[in-house]
Amino acid sequence: MLKIDCEEADFSALAAAFAGEYEADCDVLCEVAIVGEEEIRRLNSEIRHIDRITDVLSFPSLDGIKGKTLRAADYPTETDENGYLFIGSIAVCEKRAREQAEEYGHSYGRELNYLVTHGIFHLLGYDHMTEADKAEMRPREERVLKKLNLSRD
Repeated sequence: MLKIDCEEADFSALAAAFAGEYEADCDVLCEVAIVGEEEIRRLNSEIRHIDRITDVLSFPSLDGIKGKTLRAADYPTETDENGYLFIGSIAVCEKRAREQAEEYGHSYGRELNYLVTHGIFHLLGYDHMTEADKAEMRPREERVLKKLNLSRD
C-alpha cells in the first residue's frame, strides 16, 4: 500500500489508485509539499541548477528501482519504524498547478493529482527524457488518473 504524506491536501484516493502499479513486500511512503513559486524556484536552482519556476520536482530516495519488486530488507535505512519504505519527496508549485489547470481546461484537483502522479512515477524510477521513456510513463499516469475518473478523455 502507498501512503502519501501531505499537510496541504488529502491524497488517500490517489494512493489507493496506485494499487497494482508497483510491487513491494512492504508499505511504501512518499511525501508531498505544495509550495509557492519562490520555494519551487529555490529547489530547482539548488538541486537541478535551473533557475526558474517549474510545476513539480521529484526527489527519489532509491535508485534503479523501475520495474523491480521493492523489498524492505534491501533498503533498511529507508524503512521507518512503522515498516514504510520511503521512496522520496515531491514538491508541487500551487500557482503553476492552478495556471496549468486553467490553460488545459480542467480542474485544479485534476492538475494537482496529475502532478503528484507524475512525481510518484519519477520516485518509482520512470522518466520521460526520450520518446521511449514517455511511451512507458504516460500510459501509467493515465491509468492511475482514470481510476480516479480524472483521465484526459
